[in-house]
Amino acid sequence: MRPLLALIPVTTRTAQRNFRTSAIRHLQSDFDQELLAGQNLPFNIQHKWKLATLMISYVSMAVAIPLFALRWQILKKRAS
Repeated sequence: MRPLLALIPVTTRTAQRNFRTSAIRHLQSDFDQELLAGQNLPFNIQHKWKLATLMISYVSMAVAIPLFALRWQILKKRAS
């Protein structure tokens, strides 16, 4: 039981040291760039025409796929 009590202050000091080093690393990173609008998106929103093209193609594919599936089923039913 005695050796376990001796490890508690060492563990606490290690945890404090790890927290301090991670806090320093976090402050040295480019954290201020992450707070800008659009920086956390997987696509670039600075080019408005490219963004508009991507959004239109995304929405049109979402509408077109069920219609193609419907056409496929109707043609399949007619063939049999």
